[in-house]
Amino acid sequence: MKFLKYIVLLSIVLTSCKANKNMMDANAIAKETSAKKVAKKHIAANFDKKTIDSKLKVNFNNGKINQSLTVNLQIDKDKAIYLKGTKFITVFKAMITPTTVSYYSPFAKNYFEGDFSMIKELLGVEINFEQLQNLFLGQSLINIKEEKQDLKIENNRYILSPEKQSEMFDIFFTINPGHFKLDEQSIVNADKDLRLDIKYPSYSIINKIIFPSEINIKAKSADSLTDIDIIYKSVEFDTKLNMSFDIPSGYKRLEF
Repeated sequence: MKFLKYIVLLSIVLTSCKANKNMMDANAIAKETSAKKVAKKHIAANFDKKTIDSKLKVNFNNGKINQSLTVNLQIDKDKAIYLKGTKFITVFKAMITPTTVSYYSPFAKNYFEGDFSMIKELLGVEINFEQLQNLFLGQSLINIKEEKQDLKIENNRYILSPEKQSEMFDIFFTINPGHFKLDEQSIVNADKDLRLDIKYPSYSIINKIIFPSEINIKAKSADSLTDIDIIYKSVEFDTKLNMSFDIPSGYKRLEF
C-alpha cells in the first residue's frame, strides 16, 4: 500500500510540474502566425481573479528623489487600487478609483484629491484607472482586440502595434511566446520627446495564475527621467482587503 501511495504522489507531482511547464515554456518559439491570433492568446492570458493583496519593494528615482520603499498594493479589480508606502513609518497612502485619485503623506504633510493629473505627472502620459490596473497585472494598456494590429517577430518575441496609431502617440506591445503575457509595452511621442517603457523581466506561477514577479518603468520627457523598479515580494488572490483611507485635516494640497 505504501508503494502505491508513493506512486500516486509522484504522479501528482509530475503532472503538476508538467502543467506549470506548459503555462510558461521558456523554450517556446515565436512562429509565424496572425496578429489576431496573438492578440486572442494575450487576452486569454488576462488576470481573472477578484482581488490582489501584495507586498512590493519599490525603488523610485527621478533625479531629485531616490528612495526605496516597502509598498502594500491591494486591488479590488475594476473598483479600487490601494497603495501604502512605508519606510519605518507610513510615507504615503493612495486610493485610486475609476474616477478619482486620492493621496496623502503623513511624512510630508500634504495631500491630493482629484483627477488622474497626479498619475500623469508621475508617468508623463495620460493614463486611466483600467490602464493603471493593467500595468500592475502585466496586461496591455489598451484592448488589443478593439482595433486591427500589425505583427512582427523580433528576437523571438511577438510585437503588436495598432495598424492606425493614435495622433497623440505610438504604442507597441512585446508579447512572450512562452506564455503570451507582456515582456514590454511602450508609449512613444517622438515629436514631444516623451516615452514610457514598461518592462516585465520575469513572471511567477501563483495558484495557477501567471503573474509578474517584477516590473521596470521608465518615464522619459524632454527634461526629466523617472525610473520605478517594482519587485513583488508576496501575492495573494481573492482575500478580504483592508483599504482604510481618510485624509487628515490640516495637510497642504498638492496641485498638478
